[in-house]
Amino acid sequence: MSDQQEHLEGTPLIKPSSTDHPLYDQVVEACRSVYDPEIPVNIYDLGLIYTIDISPENEVHVTMTLTAPGCPVAGDMPGWLADSIEPLDGVKQVDVEITWDPPWGMDMMSDEARLELGFM
Repeated sequence: MSDQQEHLEGTPLIKPSSTDHPLYDQVVEACRSVYDPEIPVNIYDLGLIYTIDISPENEVHVTMTLTAPGCPVAGDMPGWLADSIEPLDGVKQVDVEITWDPPWGMDMMSDEARLELGFM
């Protein structure tokens, strides 16, 4: 089945991250420094970071979601994330976008997050 067919059937596609970019691991660690104030797990391990796209010019575009549309920090979280990534050596600029497609679910959490929250 092609990507286009999957998209037409309503299956949301999450753009792959730039895992082979030299800055990728540092950006992931920066994401892990940001926490949802209501949950004692970082937003990366919660599965809120969908895509980390880093251009050849070191421009970082992060697509993320929140645990719920009514999240009280919805307006603040992208800024917190950008503030954690921008100081990294070599990063030219940071853009954080929130998406609700696909909606976040507990199955997106890492095993570490599930363990921390007592779900394992």
